[in-house]
Amino acid sequence: MFQCGRVVRFIMFVDRIKVFAQAGNGGRGSVSFRREKFVPKGGPDGGDGGRGGDVILLADRHVDNLTNLFYEPIIKAKNGGHGMGKKMYGRAAPAKIVKVPVGTIVWKAEEGKRPTSNAQRPTPNSEESAISNQQSAIDQVVDLAKEGQEFVLCQGGKGGKGNVHFKSSRNRAPRQYTEGEEGEQGHFLLELRTIADAGLVGYPNAGKSTLLRKISAARPKVAAYPFTTLHPIIGVIEFPEYGRATIADIPGLIEGAHRGLGLGHEFLRHITRCRILLFVVDVAGSEGRSPVEDLQQLRREIDLYDPTLSRRPWFVIANKMDLPNADENLKALRKRFPKIDIVPISAATGQGIDELKKKLAQWLLLPII
Repeated sequence: MFQCGRVVRFIMFVDRIKVFAQAGNGGRGSVSFRREKFVPKGGPDGGDGGRGGDVILLADRHVDNLTNLFYEPIIKAKNGGHGMGKKMYGRAAPAKIVKVPVGTIVWKAEEGKRPTSNAQRPTPNSEESAISNQQSAIDQVVDLAKEGQEFVLCQGGKGGKGNVHFKSSRNRAPRQYTEGEEGEQGHFLLELRTIADAGLVGYPNAGKSTLLRKISAARPKVAAYPFTTLHPIIGVIEFPEYGRATIADIPGLIEGAHRGLGLGHEFLRHITRCRILLFVVDVAGSEGRSPVEDLQQLRREIDLYDPTLSRRPWFVIANKMDLPNADENLKALRKRFPKIDIVPISAATGQGIDELKKKLAQWLLLPII
């Protein structure tokens, strides 16, 4: 698209996609007989067919979403070459390697059924949740959680046998051969779950993106309206003595996010891999809400989405301390949550950022629950 003499590029973030994968078929065997001068009755010399190419998924840290599969949802590997005379094998087809982000989970999908978005799914009760979890464990194919991890999604078919394999004392001129095997194929659902040490969770306009810009080199969009962040963004924080940590900025949650309201439910799965949760609260109440109620509601949404998440280590970042009423609300927040570490900061002015980094270094040493 051209606008005012320049090219405007639309960047799409895809973290859930359905694909069809098909490995290559094996090449067929050859029917051939040796024909050389002064070699009477040379016999069969048909070679075998080559093996079909595999479809392989490779977890690559340089890939951050599944956009490449959005434009190429059909993944096909090449077929193996056919066998030839003089016992020559057909060429084996190369593997089709597809790079996916680290943290991609692959599920089996039914043919002809579109993937259901989280916003369209009904909220399950406890019995339905247990059944769905059991089915998910069965249908899950692989979890590519490590850098460089490979997985053969579909295996290529074996090559067929040439007529040289069918010769015998009674069958000296065989014309039998076998076709190559068909490669595996199937429909799969790929789902990205961002891997990070900590996840920033909060209401829209709580200042998560501004905070991430202050403490890392990430440059998420910042604006004075809700839902500025439309997809998770990862920032890297550098610590002394070559230490580093990754922080994920999760799009803003709202009340009812676990039922599909707002953007929260669509991206809540990205915090399932975070070691700790950092709740960013507008302690000044600039949006007309109570910081205490905000934090209670955020905790409730996390628990309703996945009860195991609410048992993970969590801490509070009280943002916007430079605005009026922040001090009073901070006292109320500490009174309501006396056992929780609360760090007051102002992401806009940089107040408390150094203290927050020190706390982050301490928090990230906690064991994973």
